[in-house]
Amino acid sequence: MISVTKLLFGTEYFGDSLRYTKGANTARNGVHAGVGPVVVWNSTRTCNLSCRHCYMSSDAKLYKDELSTEEAKQFIDDLADFKVPVILFSGGEPLIRPDFFELAEYAEKKGIRPTLSTNGTLITREVAQKIKDIGVGYVGISLDGLRDVNDKFRGKEGAFDAAMQGIKNCVAVDQRVGLRFTINHHNIQELERIFDFIEAENINRVCFYHLVYSGRGNQMMDEDVTAEESRKAMDIIIRRTKDFEARGLKKEILTVDNHCDGIYMYLQAIAEGDIVVAKQIEKYISMNGGNRSGIAFGEVDPMGYVHPDQFTQHHTFGNVRNRKFGDIWSDASNEIMAGLKDRKPLLKGRCSKCKYLANCNGNFRTRAEARTGDFWESDPSCYLTDQEIGLTK
Repeated sequence: MISVTKLLFGTEYFGDSLRYTKGANTARNGVHAGVGPVVVWNSTRTCNLSCRHCYMSSDAKLYKDELSTEEAKQFIDDLADFKVPVILFSGGEPLIRPDFFELAEYAEKKGIRPTLSTNGTLITREVAQKIKDIGVGYVGISLDGLRDVNDKFRGKEGAFDAAMQGIKNCVAVDQRVGLRFTINHHNIQELERIFDFIEAENINRVCFYHLVYSGRGNQMMDEDVTAEESRKAMDIIIRRTKDFEARGLKKEILTVDNHCDGIYMYLQAIAEGDIVVAKQIEKYISMNGGNRSGIAFGEVDPMGYVHPDQFTQHHTFGNVRNRKFGDIWSDASNEIMAGLKDRKPLLKGRCSKCKYLANCNGNFRTRAEARTGDFWESDPSCYLTDQEIGLTK
């Protein structure tokens, strides 16, 4: 995750203290020394929508053998013992779990910041108030465009209007809320309108996700944006973020799942002659160290299996029903887990030779494996040219 706002202006939001701090780039089992990883818990696979790019391949049906309430509380206890700073309740649709509020409140009381990733369609005014009251730090609501585009991707007519009401309900009770937008070939034309939208609706955060080929997202591999489209998307994101700042609108703008974004921002600042900003960007991306799946970021699925991140569930390290999360996370006996903690010597192709490897850390391994069959090959979504990364003069 890259904070465009932080890189450009040095502003500080909650997550920045985890991403941009001394020792983050050398940590092996957490965000930095003494602090565990941010953990996504896909608490259920059941969902009331059927999104085209869902990495969980979720549907509106019950799935067997998901963690019980008591098992989930034991899991949260283990996270607290391992000094996990944040748990992100995700799905499926996490609000479908009848014990969501009980578990989120339990995490908060254990000193773990609960956050929520949701499609927003189930957030009534009463639900929004309850989310606020139990101490959820942030609600991320997924939209993949405005009405027609979003509903097509979500597989349900009316999904946009329902999510929009959920956003309004969060804003009404002063619950911090933001959008999650997955960029692809079909919705890239929506970017400008998304910025207009978050301003008009008083939304204070937006995360622009790059598509990862996982679950039903595998079927969209050939519908991903081109390198040229990625660069145009970043140009829009940078320009509109600067515009918000110039007009005094405090919006946190982030991109997710493509660490060459930070390097592109650095190169653009250099090209524009803005050496002060370029040095600031270089400082922060060097401090962060790039992709940290398997290090500072991990995932636990509905049945308790531990994975490097939510998109890499085909690689499993253990189950929290059998071992504490911290013990699983610190155990490098698994070849993939050990490799992720020190991946630079294993990387191949363009990634292995890139002069910005220390700032990117090989980007996203799941995309590389989906395209090539090799977990350590180059990430095909790197849109930087050979010249920009130092392979040609």
